[in-house]
Amino acid sequence: MKWLTAVLLAIAAVLAGLLVYRSRVPPALSGGTAIETPISLPALNLVNDQGKATTLAASDGRMRLVFYGFVHCPDVCPTTLASLKTTYAGLTPEQQGKVRVQFISVDPDVDTPQLVREYLNRFDPAFTGLTGTNEAVNAAAKAMFVGLVDNRPATDHSGHESHAAASPDADHGDKGTSATEAALIHGDQVSIVTPDGKFVRVYNNTEALDGTLKNDLPALISKYGS
Repeated sequence: MKWLTAVLLAIAAVLAGLLVYRSRVPPALSGGTAIETPISLPALNLVNDQGKATTLAASDGRMRLVFYGFVHCPDVCPTTLASLKTTYAGLTPEQQGKVRVQFISVDPDVDTPQLVREYLNRFDPAFTGLTGTNEAVNAAAKAMFVGLVDNRPATDHSGHESHAAASPDADHGDKGTSATEAALIHGDQVSIVTPDGKFVRVYNNTEALDGTLKNDLPALISKYGS
């Protein structure tokens, strides 16, 4: 019966090896779009939610989930940030230590660092924010393929639509203007940035809301996190 014992031991060794291999191979990603050639983010001068100078490329050693929006957004921004809150909360403490959710304001004339900080605290105090000059924010958005169009009058900072703009016939009350005539329109995707500042993957807003990003995040951390 020694031969049987040897066979069983061999099988056990193979199974153990397979388990070790599987533990080292991250699960496959089910969503998002990979950037074919990862983009090194430029060192554009911005301001963080503590009022301190920083850059778009600055990293604290964590993988970033970057979302562009603004504080007075009534719809897609709070919905997306609430989803990111749930996604972040579903991680283990170890995984959370490797991820940073970063909000970049596309309305810097209104969104001061303090206002951005207060806004993010409504979702998760761990979330961080950036603002800056209009020129710097526009350049940052362009570098990350975030569409940004401001159709509002110079004194109007209330209008908002995501990149999927509302119907031109949408009712805006007594303003007498359509959604596309007086709106701050911006891309609503969530971008993945590696710890060394490379833009590598993007999730559209549907994927951010329907659980695709949440399901992929452990694999993203394994693939891109430090």
